[in-house]
Amino acid sequence: MQLRHPKLEDLLQMAYSAEKAAAFAYQGHAGAVKKAEEKAAIKQIEDDEWTHRKEVLAIMNQYNIPISKYYEFRFHVIGKIISGSCYIIGWFMPFYFAGRLESGNVCEYFRMKQYFNSIGIKEHDHILYEMGIKEKEHEVYFLEQIKDNKLLPFFEWLFSWGNKKGFNNIDLDKKYPVDESDQYCRK
Repeated sequence: MQLRHPKLEDLLQMAYSAEKAAAFAYQGHAGAVKKAEEKAAIKQIEDDEWTHRKEVLAIMNQYNIPISKYYEFRFHVIGKIISGSCYIIGWFMPFYFAGRLESGNVCEYFRMKQYFNSIGIKEHDHILYEMGIKEKEHEVYFLEQIKDNKLLPFFEWLFSWGNKKGFNNIDLDKKYPVDESDQYCRK
């Protein structure tokens, strides 16, 4: 079955490749931190990203959507650069930018769900919802690590993410159920 929804197809291709970049970045991030509990948490997040990549690929395969060679190359390079930079930019910035990235990634999965629903497909609702919520959990973890850091107010002002600003409207303490989650990530 062909989707015939260019925005959805592109979003799937980009998400598939971006998950690899994130996983690579978390390899460097976990390697650069010193605390065992931070290493373990970041390794789990890396594992989640590899799982998301597999799940997105399964959806792409169902609709004969090819892997984008351009996105694969681009995000491979980006992921490796970020991974290496984690060893030289200190402790705060990898946590900050990981949280900022995850905040935006949340909406990718809810937009996919909305796009699928717009063409009458609901079979992916649960997995897309779960992946979006998992990305929100990642965002919360990274913010929790830096929420009291003296650099956060400046970075929040500069990059529009932190204690008071984010890129999604999900509150994990007051989650909507899957069938009401269209309220998330609407522009």
